[in-house]
Amino acid sequence: MIPRVLSIAGTDPTGGAGIHADLKSIAAHGGYGMAVVTSLVAQNTRGVRSVHTPPPAFLAEQLDAVSDDVEIDAVKIGMLGDAATIGVVRGWLERVRPPRVVLDPVMVATSGDRLLEPAAEQALRELLPLADVVTPNAPELGVLVGRPAARDTDGLLGQAQRLAEHTDALVVAKGGHVPGVLVVDALVGRDGALARFESPRIDTSATHGTGCSLSAAIATLAARDGDWTLAVGRARDWLADAIAEGSRLRVGSGNGPVHHFVEIERALPGAGPITSTWWHESAPLRERIDALPFVRTLADGTLAADAFRWYLAQDAVYLRAYAALLARAAELAPRASDAAFWRAGSLAAREEAAQLHLRWTDAAPHAAPATRAYLDHLTRSAERGYEVLIAALLPCYWIYADIGRRMPAPDPAQHPYAAWVEAYADPAFAAATRRARATVERAAGSADPAARAEMRDAFLVSAQHEHDFFAAP
Repeated sequence: MIPRVLSIAGTDPTGGAGIHADLKSIAAHGGYGMAVVTSLVAQNTRGVRSVHTPPPAFLAEQLDAVSDDVEIDAVKIGMLGDAATIGVVRGWLERVRPPRVVLDPVMVATSGDRLLEPAAEQALRELLPLADVVTPNAPELGVLVGRPAARDTDGLLGQAQRLAEHTDALVVAKGGHVPGVLVVDALVGRDGALARFESPRIDTSATHGTGCSLSAAIATLAARDGDWTLAVGRARDWLADAIAEGSRLRVGSGNGPVHHFVEIERALPGAGPITSTWWHESAPLRERIDALPFVRTLADGTLAADAFRWYLAQDAVYLRAYAALLARAAELAPRASDAAFWRAGSLAAREEAAQLHLRWTDAAPHAAPATRAYLDHLTRSAERGYEVLIAALLPCYWIYADIGRRMPAPDPAQHPYAAWVEAYADPAFAAATRRARATVERAAGSADPAARAEMRDAFLVSAQHEHDFFAAP
């Protein structure tokens, strides 16, 4: 499903914040973006010059024009500016009741300029209970709970829990303003932190519009995948990557924007000449995979249920270990953006094992011989270094995505294994596969001939294990 996501926010003529950032974030995560303008802001990367607020009645017309015609899957709310604007948005939310609402309480720009009239702060507090998730930075969180901005993680999480108790919304506690080598974020509810996320602090001035971009990404991912914790984890990994690469855009002389499309940019080269050669060498093996009874009957839905359950049980065993190996790739990655990608893959693999696979099995079995042999190969590859490991990991992306792409789209009402087939034909998985291919290609291009030969061998051995894994049921 392509999520239809509405941004309600102000403008940024330089493109790094507000609805301009929101629409880029939505598109970067596979959503269809729409926008209703609350304020016209004359700003650039160095600061805000002036704000023009259209009449509240016109804002109401914009909102109704969208919701009268389009089914909305998620709403992201950003800059509201004044009490009258907040009142219009509140009335619309109460009438329309969108299924998901992420509210970024925009009060102060990265430049330090105030974007919410002080008299409107109470109106904003009263709006928060209509949101599912609220994403304040540390200074905004302090204002919302009537305390000074937190200076440590415990204080930040305590304030986030207090806001969650008062609003019944989940709160993304963002640690970007809290001193420390690591940035610690958390998703916090009434009973405390539901999940914590840590990453190295990135030394850069490319931070313009980070709050806008993160909240829009969370809204899109939650609409796509239906899980707030997973959405927050994936969105922050993506944002870390976008921040790390933002300076390459060379936009403005102040706090520059993040690179919203860094994942797409890295994926565009796809399989270059080196990995294309490996793929061509694996063609006979992939033809044998296509001919396996398991693959053929899975595609047409006639596969025996006990065979499918056995396969998914083994896949769950595999994915749990695979997630750990992806996390190891993240630890070894020489680039922050690549580390963020492998970390996101690790999170997705764990989630896949839990949601799609374990529901088909009553217990987690021991690894079958084919499963153990594959995992032993990947573990040995990790011991040989980053480049060999990621080459060995690549077939699990590429072969599954290729099979999923070529399988006929299943009818969920008729096909008993539609959820599995759809998971590997999903555009997001295809995008992740392109990124994995591009990352391995770049590493192979930088490797010396001996290391590149090791990478090739690891890739082809993994491809053989893919065949054996499909054959085992």
